[in-house]
Amino acid sequence: MHTRKLEQHIIILLLMFTINPIFGQKKEVRNTEVDTLTFLNNRKILNSLNTDKFQKKIFVDNDIQIPYRFLMPKNNLVKKKYPLVITFHNSSRIGNDNENQLEPFAKIWLRDEIYEKYPCYVVAPQFSKRSTTYEMNSDGVQISKPSNDVFALLKLITNLEKEYPNIDTNRIYLIGYSMGGSTAQNLMSLQPNTFAAMVSVAAVPDLSNLNAIKEKNIWLIHGKKDDDNPYVGSVELFNKLPSDKKMIFTTFTNLNHNNIVIPFLITDEIPKWLFEKRK
Repeated sequence: MHTRKLEQHIIILLLMFTINPIFGQKKEVRNTEVDTLTFLNNRKILNSLNTDKFQKKIFVDNDIQIPYRFLMPKNNLVKKKYPLVITFHNSSRIGNDNENQLEPFAKIWLRDEIYEKYPCYVVAPQFSKRSTTYEMNSDGVQISKPSNDVFALLKLITNLEKEYPNIDTNRIYLIGYSMGGSTAQNLMSLQPNTFAAMVSVAAVPDLSNLNAIKEKNIWLIHGKKDDDNPYVGSVELFNKLPSDKKMIFTTFTNLNHNNIVIPFLITDEIPKWLFEKRK
């Protein structure tokens, strides 16, 4: 009798360790729906923001030129340390006008409540060609690989750290949507010790350096109805990092590739999550 009870207690404890997010990844499902009015209203709010605070700059590395926009913290104090946030655009923003890359995840940092509460440096690079390319691996999973411009971007980060010594090198964050989400993953995989956290939305995964990112702060966000970048790619990455207790995978059951960013545009959910993370 006592032996049976002991066995039951052991099974319960094992189940607790298996399903408790304290001991492993966290997976959440949201049933959020986005109607046309919400979609248009949220975009209107962001599009009305004045982007002049984002300085226009160009980084040159041999034959590679990367236009980028640069936002300084409000009331930038030399003796205070600030995070560096790097935002990556999707493929529809490819170009060299140094304007079009300011998509929603770049513009959220201009909202008054975010600019006040989450002071940071923000870099929004623009790529003149695809920053990441997709291919099928041997398991039939679509994966992403970085372009040469992504390697050049690592040099830009180093330059910024030297030019602005009050950048907190323990709090460099990556955020991207679609192709940009894949680019964020590429950078995290290439140089994981540089970055404190990453938010990757509707991306094609980078599976090239799993061992190096298995303890990183990673937030994957994907819509189950995504017909552009398959939802299964994020599932694959999540499943390959079972021991990463700092990883979150958020599934939106009703959202697709085009409306997946909408729930985050007029909230501080992403800045709040990022600012809690350090290397």
